Amino acid sequence: MTTALPFRIGYNTNGFAHHRLEDAIEILADLGYESVAITLDFHALNPYEPGFAGQLRTIQQLLGKRRLRCVVETGARFLLDPRQKHQPTLLSSDETGRRRRLDFLLRALDVAVALEADCVSFWSGRTDGDAAGSEGRLFDRLLAGCETLCRSAERLGMRLAFEPEPGMFIDSMARFAELHHRLSHPCFGLTIDIGHLHCQGETPIEAHLERWQQLIWNIHIEDMRRGEHEHLMFGEGEIDFAPVLATLQDIGYSGGVHVELSRHSHDAIVTARRSLAFLRSHLSGRH
Repeated sequence: MTTALPFRIGYNTNGFAHHRLEDAIEILADLGYESVAITLDFHALNPYEPGFAGQLRTIQQLLGKRRLRCVVETGARFLLDPRQKHQPTLLSSDETGRRRRLDFLLRALDVAVALEADCVSFWSGRTDGDAAGSEGRLFDRLLAGCETLCRSAERLGMRLAFEPEPGMFIDSMARFAELHHRLSHPCFGLTIDIGHLHCQGETPIEAHLERWQQLIWNIHIEDMRRGEHEHLMFGEGEIDFAPVLATLQDIGYSGGVHVELSRHSHDAIVTARRSLAFLRSHLSGRH
């Protein structure tokens, strides 16, 4: 008889970009998902919209009604700047831009507390030119922002899960290790994206899961090919998922394992259904 999973299979709402957030949550619950990674965006709990408080109450009630856990994701592409993807960041040369990103992340913490989320997931962002080659200056900016977030997270009783992202300042597990060494705080943990590890040749994936098991508070999962940062449907890339999922079980990971297929929003329901079937089939043989 198969044992109950210690973790919850979830889905990132950035893969339902053409749905109302409320509808996406209902659909995912109906399909059998147990967690949602809610990407704050223009149509999804935008903390700058006049109707935000009302939508937050609606989502609170809906998650409770459908018995879903959640994490709060902050990777919306154009929420803060309609002309530049993922800008501004905690690294931006313009102090006003850095403050805008920090304000957004602080608001995300408040959202997470209201939704009783497992964590807030975020990343470093890319440089914008002025500090290219100045490793120390960029690290100082990132650390300053992260330290402010950690203080707020500690006060609120919330956790921060930092995601290394290909092409960004902190892009690999080695770079995360350096950041973690310089910013050791009990509220500061890790989001691991399984596809990113494979993409960048950070293998075996299982070794990273074992090494960082005490700090992994959020998982993103999708297929990918080495050297190509493109989130693919399961079975269309190169990853062997059986040992990855087995390792998550073996280390007792208890958070959400969230499918991240934002570019499949045009076929969101079919993609979500297929993803859940794929992951369940790779877990069904575990005893």
